[in-house]
Amino acid sequence: MQNFILDTNVLLHDPTAIHHFKDNHVIIPLKVLEEIDQFKRELSERGRNARTISRALDELRKLGRLCDGITLDSGGTIQVIFADKNNPFAVGLCADDLILTLAMDLQKAQPDTRCTVVSKDINLRLKADALGLEAEDYENGKTREADELYTGQAVLEADSEAIGFFAREGHAVIPGMEELSANQYVTLKNPQDPKQTMLARYDLETHRLMKLLTLGEGAPIVPRNREQRFAMDALLNDKIKLVTLSGKAGTGKTLLAIAAGYHQVMDTRYYKRLLVSRPIFPMGRDIGFLPGTVEEKLDPWMQPIHDALSLIVHTRPGTSPNKKGNDMLASNPLIDVEPLTYIRGRSIPNQFMIVDEAQNLTPLEVKTVITRVGHDTKIVLTGDLYQIDNPYVDSLSNGLSAVVDRFRGEGLAAHMLLTEGVRSDLAEKAANLL
Repeated sequence: MQNFILDTNVLLHDPTAIHHFKDNHVIIPLKVLEEIDQFKRELSERGRNARTISRALDELRKLGRLCDGITLDSGGTIQVIFADKNNPFAVGLCADDLILTLAMDLQKAQPDTRCTVVSKDINLRLKADALGLEAEDYENGKTREADELYTGQAVLEADSEAIGFFAREGHAVIPGMEELSANQYVTLKNPQDPKQTMLARYDLETHRLMKLLTLGEGAPIVPRNREQRFAMDALLNDKIKLVTLSGKAGTGKTLLAIAAGYHQVMDTRYYKRLLVSRPIFPMGRDIGFLPGTVEEKLDPWMQPIHDALSLIVHTRPGTSPNKKGNDMLASNPLIDVEPLTYIRGRSIPNQFMIVDEAQNLTPLEVKTVITRVGHDTKIVLTGDLYQIDNPYVDSLSNGLSAVVDRFRGEGLAAHMLLTEGVRSDLAEKAANLL
């Protein structure tokens, strides 16, 4: 059995964290409870998590005293203790120093028991290491690097006869495809002739490789590379209700999603409305008390969406080149841009919904968003796993990564990692070099 001392940010990130340490001893410093109490009145997801963990600990009190230790369902125990018995509220000391002091005292008192400080604060982990203490990030089971996440595509070898059949019929059965995940995208290559290739999607229902869907001739946005063609197929396939697009800046994630959504709302009329949302960081924070309407307050946050809409709509015949994306939203009831602030409790049916910058959401926030999806609604999550502004998540613990990992193999979901920048040569160089 090991001792794990939890920092405040771990419980704010995942209020169920106390149950994820198997049969070990979980320790919560008293100062951590004080810090959690400071966040419980927030109307954000952080405030909700603070209230959740407080209620959970209060329920555990029915089983015994927290100061003595309570057995958890996981087989481990949980205990709330303080560093200085003569000064339990430790006036004058910061929370980090109290946690480290507690860890050092515990290590001295139980030298044969491994003691680890668990925190999502890098500096706290560095200070612990400098003091000779073990420290680790809270990972909740993830063991791989972000670069090892599912990419959504694979390469299979096929002879010229098989590739020719696929080109004629639009479907094929190729050896090796039984190892593919549902809706995984495939590049068929002829080992005898590397120039002979075909692009396909593995359909779990028919157990065949299927031809990709396209916007057709005259489309305002044309995929510029193989990954974008894969992404466009996922965005246009009405059987795929959840699409995740990840990739660095300038790879076309948002533009492709909006183009596909605009086409299916305005042209084919398959969906009744195009709904685009972005987290106003953090999700749940009020828009504020600045003067102006909700739309005026949202404009700075939603400007990338307006830019994409302008680019798409201006390529259509009969559109004024001077009309801005903001004006299009105001005059078109079929297109709406909203914050994620007040999404809880809603039901969103028959819409093409895009959540941009989803890497800044926690797994619980993403769950809240996806569970709002109603009948015949398609939802698209886009984001760059290496541009995260939320201090409570990282490239693996964020909501977008969680969805990619959990929905892999599900027939109603598809994922594509975009790696090739198409915005401009300068943007591509900056994304790679800076």
